[in-house]
Amino acid sequence: MRGFGFSKFKPNQIPKGGFEELLKLFLELLNYTAGDAGEALAWLNELDKQYNLTNDEYGMGDFIDELKQKGYLSDDQQNGGFNITAKTEQSIRQSALEEIFGKLKKSGKGNHRTPQSGQGDEKNAERREFEFGDSLDQIDMTQSIHNAQVNHGIGDFMMTERDLEVEEMDYKTLTSTVLMIDISHSMILYGEDRITPAKKVAMALAELIRTKYPKDTLDIVVFGNDAWPITLQDLPYLQVGPYHTNTYAGLELATDLLRRRKTHNKQIFMITDGKPTCLKEGTKYYKNSIGLDRKVVNKTLNMAAQCKRLKIPITTFMIAKDPYLQQFVRQFTETNGGKAFYSSLNNLGEYIFEDYARNRRKTVR
Repeated sequence: MRGFGFSKFKPNQIPKGGFEELLKLFLELLNYTAGDAGEALAWLNELDKQYNLTNDEYGMGDFIDELKQKGYLSDDQQNGGFNITAKTEQSIRQSALEEIFGKLKKSGKGNHRTPQSGQGDEKNAERREFEFGDSLDQIDMTQSIHNAQVNHGIGDFMMTERDLEVEEMDYKTLTSTVLMIDISHSMILYGEDRITPAKKVAMALAELIRTKYPKDTLDIVVFGNDAWPITLQDLPYLQVGPYHTNTYAGLELATDLLRRRKTHNKQIFMITDGKPTCLKEGTKYYKNSIGLDRKVVNKTLNMAAQCKRLKIPITTFMIAKDPYLQQFVRQFTETNGGKAFYSSLNNLGEYIFEDYARNRRKTVR
């Protein structure tokens, strides 16, 4: 008699030791230690004491040796410790991408579509009659032959220009993005670590663009008392400083970077948790952390208006809940014509990904 036999499912016990499992935890700890391999390994040792991550067959020494063998760690000849390698930096970005955006499949050329159709770059589902100027590779031969049979009959087959049907093409556009990250001291105040989620989002977005949309560009700007660009390789080591918040300087630098990009679509993403509190006047700094300083706020709003004239929308991701700070963000957003998200640290990545994908379907003219 044919049938099915059922038995109780007994899953294999997942070993606590093992390189791959410890590597995931090590990469996560590197986000919190700003890329300090020695400190991350010290934390990992403490976790091992509490939760028995390793076993008699595979110890922490084995894990460190394997990190070196596989190119994740190198010896620090000067200080006698360890340094992470470029391979580790890339692994941190990939881990952030998988955690925040999920496992995304690579697309062919990685460019985004716009609502505009015509003699573009990528086929879509729409069809229309042949027009002068259409290229031959746009003609849908199967449908065109079908049209000819319907219009003229099978016995006396002939095809005319009116029978030809072409596939619509979508234009592909490029997007240039500047991601601004607030590294003022308030990003770690009140016992809440805001810089690590912001840093992880930046790494995930950078890895997404690098792998899925390689023709797009991403510049990263950090701002405190001043603003300066950082590279992709700098992200794992990013730390908060004893800074105020010079939002104006960050926007000014972001705008200068976007001016150099020869693309139509330009945008600024800004991750911040507070209000602007600082301006640079010559070689001195004007600072005021109490309330909303009219002088600082007005100059920042003027910069937002300038971005609007340059057709550079600013999307602000506000990770603070103070009503008067949100009121400033609303005024800032209205001045620029951009958007604002009042996001928790947990869903910051999802908001940025969704908005990035949505904006890339638009063409600014």
